[in-house]
Amino acid sequence: MVEFEQKPQYGIADLQEIVRLLRSPGGCPWDREQTHTSIRNDFLEEAYEAVEAIDLLDMPLMREELGDVLLQVVFHCCLAEEEAQFDFAAVCDEICKKLIVRHPHVFGDVKAEDTDTVLKNWDAIKKETKGQETYADTLSSVAKSLPALTRAQKVGKRAARAGMDFDDAAAAFDCVRAERAELQAAIAEGDKAMIEEELGDLLFSCVNTARHLGIDAEQALTKATGKFIERFAATEQLVSADGKNMPDLSIGELDVYWENAKEHERQAQEQQIEQENTQEENNND
Repeated sequence: MVEFEQKPQYGIADLQEIVRLLRSPGGCPWDREQTHTSIRNDFLEEAYEAVEAIDLLDMPLMREELGDVLLQVVFHCCLAEEEAQFDFAAVCDEICKKLIVRHPHVFGDVKAEDTDTVLKNWDAIKKETKGQETYADTLSSVAKSLPALTRAQKVGKRAARAGMDFDDAAAAFDCVRAERAELQAAIAEGDKAMIEEELGDLLFSCVNTARHLGIDAEQALTKATGKFIERFAATEQLVSADGKNMPDLSIGELDVYWENAKEHERQAQEQQIEQENTQEENNND
């Protein structure tokens, strides 16, 4: 048994010590086996769970999930410390220095009275400190591990800084139409490699349209997927209520149930709006 002082409340130093104990010879076999690579996906999973807590504005859950993310940071720092590469203090030191350098309008004598100026200064400083000599360098630096839609949107945004962009959302949407036609042609040809390429171009064009409309493409698709799941569940319930199974029905029959589910959804939304309006009127009275 590893000895550790029990406290009513713990801090960052305690977390570091707990991780070191878990990694020690008398610690946890699983923790001792881990490497930077083996827990890579754990980091991603915890980050996504923290984002979901933020989306829900669930403060207790956010507190828990941010703790899980912090654990990942501390764990990686512990691994690096064991390898004599860096430690948690070095990570804190580097991010503090970066924040100071990239906020000369706060910690220096640079003037920046609005957000646009702040962002322009940030980008210029980032480009200089990272040794990015060309605009292409800034595009290449967008992390390949990002979700594809997010990465595409960031790449498009950075390309726009070099003037490589559509004039407006309408022009971006025209490109969507053009790419759709090219995809249709590729499908007619039956060339799978070409189909994949043209489908990618179509998706990239959709992302550019989203960017010009001020829409986060990743979030838009996430919401669309969620809506599909909810509507699918409602469709399945309607099918089951009629004593049937979905796989036994044709797509035409399923479409009828799907449209009924949409209609129920629309009616529910109208009822909710009506209730909210009634509540507001009562509050005003």
